Amino acid sequence: MKASKLLPFLAIVSILSFTSCSTEDIAEDIDAIEVPLAPQAKQIEIEIMELINAHRINEGLNTLNNHNTVKAVAFTHTDYMIEVDNVSHDNFFQRKESLQLNADANIVSENVAYGFNSAESVVNAWLNSPNHKLNIEGDYTDFDISAEQNNDGRWYFTNIFIKR
Repeated sequence: MKASKLLPFLAIVSILSFTSCSTEDIAEDIDAIEVPLAPQAKQIEIEIMELINAHRINEGLNTLNNHNTVKAVAFTHTDYMIEVDNVSHDNFFQRKESLQLNADANIVSENVAYGFNSAESVVNAWLNSPNHKLNIEGDYTDFDISAEQNNDGRWYFTNIFIKR
């Protein structure tokens, strides 16, 4: 067989070999998302949750329950932000999928921050930002937060809200 006739055949075989992925494979990947144990709550984290719930009460909203699975997932992202030295919502879809599977979450949102030195300062910053404030005042049932310091002592925060 001539090479000019064999080349298209090999290309098709090659494409079929590399792009075969069933929905079962995707479901297995999502099921494989492991949630680590939540670290012990720090004082600054407790204060942030108390301030957010106090704000919600002041606005006539329900208080939110802290949730260990949410805290564990938030911790993984805070740890990631410290590792890459960047505040972001990178990989949010994975956190959302993990919380849908492991915490029965229907809706998931998050606030992130960096460099604030107190619970009051980070909560005030979020409340003065329209999109972050929408998350704080949103229709959620549970939340938790991870606050971690990098090697220079600067705080990184991931606050995740869910509705079950």
